[in-house]
Amino acid sequence: MITPPDTLPYRHVLTLPTTGQAVRVTRETAEQVLAEWGVGSQDPCRDPALLIVSELVANSVRHAAVLSPQVTVVFAGGPDTFAFGVHDRHPYRPALFASAGTAPGRGLATVMELTHGLGGSAVVRGDADEGGKSIWITLPLRRNGRSHDR
Repeated sequence: MITPPDTLPYRHVLTLPTTGQAVRVTRETAEQVLAEWGVGSQDPCRDPALLIVSELVANSVRHAAVLSPQVTVVFAGGPDTFAFGVHDRHPYRPALFASAGTAPGRGLATVMELTHGLGGSAVVRGDADEGGKSIWITLPLRRNGRSHDR
């Protein structure tokens, strides 16, 4: 079972202007966070996680920047779980499970395929004031019995 993100012991928060550079900085930060948390390149979730978080931030830049001057990425981790949430202040909440034929673009469908292919989960959480949302991805880590070193 995957641990819920709110209960994971490790956290890193990144807030950036909603511009094209946010994608690169987020990916570089995710690589650093994963390395610091002991998730090496051999973990099957590492590279897909980098692609997923990059795509979600790119979506915020493309679709939310007009109403959201910043995008925030929260990374959360534990011994068997890596999770991240991408938050913007645009009120539109995309349907994560829309078929590829009805979705406006292919990016979110790819995110969902990768997430489910890894045995992970995805959820959209609206802000309390309905003025924004976060898309949370939770992925299992497969560390071949190694303990989590920080």
